[in-house]
Amino acid sequence: MWLSCGGGPSSSTTTSGIKNRAFVTNNVSSGSGAAGVYIVNADTDVRATTSPISVGNTPVMMVLTPNRAQTLVFSGNGTQFSDNQFSIVNNATEANAAHLSFGTGSQGMTESFVVSPDSSTAYVALPNAPVVGQPSPGAVAVVSLSSGTVTAPIACPPQNPNPPNPGTISCLWPSTVSQGFNQPYRYLSIGNTGNRILAFSEGAGTGPDSLPNVVAVITPSNAGTTNPTVSFVTGFDHPVAAFFSSDDSTAYVLNCGAECGGTQASIQQVNLTNNALVGLAAPICTVDNTQAKQCAGSTFLVVGQTMYIAGTPFAAGGGPSLFCSAGTTTTQATYCGMLTTFDLNTMSVSNAAPIVITDGYHNRMSMAANGQLLIGARTCTEISTAETRGCLSIYNTLPTTTVGSVPPGGVLVPPENGDVTGIQPIAKRTVVYVIQGQGVSQGGSLFIYDATIDALENNPNDPNNPGHINGLVGNFFDVKAIDF
Repeated sequence: MWLSCGGGPSSSTTTSGIKNRAFVTNNVSSGSGAAGVYIVNADTDVRATTSPISVGNTPVMMVLTPNRAQTLVFSGNGTQFSDNQFSIVNNATEANAAHLSFGTGSQGMTESFVVSPDSSTAYVALPNAPVVGQPSPGAVAVVSLSSGTVTAPIACPPQNPNPPNPGTISCLWPSTVSQGFNQPYRYLSIGNTGNRILAFSEGAGTGPDSLPNVVAVITPSNAGTTNPTVSFVTGFDHPVAAFFSSDDSTAYVLNCGAECGGTQASIQQVNLTNNALVGLAAPICTVDNTQAKQCAGSTFLVVGQTMYIAGTPFAAGGGPSLFCSAGTTTTQATYCGMLTTFDLNTMSVSNAAPIVITDGYHNRMSMAANGQLLIGARTCTEISTAETRGCLSIYNTLPTTTVGSVPPGGVLVPPENGDVTGIQPIAKRTVVYVIQGQGVSQGGSLFIYDATIDALENNPNDPNNPGHINGLVGNFFDVKAIDF
């Protein structure tokens, strides 16, 4: 899911007239506003006076193209109001330039889409998409961002008499397999140069040829031809994401392990010149205060040669296993998650003791100003009695400096409930926009944190409501800085 930050800022002659903008998705309509993409002035924390950009009934996740000319928005939340609309927003005109649907219900849902470095093509993981002639669901849609349409059909190899749906990479099977092959690809990662896409299947598909825990290596340059190049690497443990070396010769694949129904979280290297595993998997483990090894990882962020990995430790075949008392935190929650610092040079864990964070399934992470690492999760333990706590953790990476009340290497869990679905540091400032609150009664809200104090910003436009933007009301899900 990690995209490059190339390109310059969009035109200052935007419809809203705002130079530095943040887009925020609101997935409900109410008397105070419509569902859509809301625009915020990221310099002053003031909502734009323009109407929201219409991008479907229930817009949720967004991806900004590397050249910052377009924002891709998926509208789909699994409810009866979901329309599974995939929209291409022109950032200069602040309008929906094109949209398409991948199907109704769960068949058209996606949790992951990536963009080529030249900003011409989007690749969309559709784990539940049915494919004609294939025994199990799962495909990768190829979308032209210039035309806003799915590209030309991709033919299957000769042994399959039934071609797939147009514009999907779905004939993904090894040459030794005679029948059709599909996998429920849930997540995608794309290399720095765009010459490789990795599609991750956490478990086995339902077809007779399905392979468990496979990573498909796709060559995008011939994805729209009659003979798409796809190779398969097996031997993973519920893979979910990958980091690429600068020359794209090596991929570091994150295995979710026990948390996702497998055995052990780990990092595995893949040589992308011959599509083969390199060495053994490196477990992401530390030892807690009971001397039990704990491994976890469902998301990561790489800074230099350090990979920050977050997850919730599970016993193989069981439930959560890391007691909150294993760290220095004091909370009413019984089980917690774990942050691990992993050295890519030595392929080993560099922190000696567990860094305890909230539990839940972690899928958001971003480095803010002042060395503050924000980690978001969903379905964590919610507490709102003697303490208030939700799914956001802030880790102070500074080696010698206390930030607010957080010592070096310490963790703060802000007193807010709900899932974290969006994290966006604002460049040239010390603030971070965080969307939190999904799963609780009030829905998702936009919070503004000051990374110099690890607390809500005192917004001068709304001094009685710290960390909020006056008049910004809705059920928000994601946030992206568009111009910097």
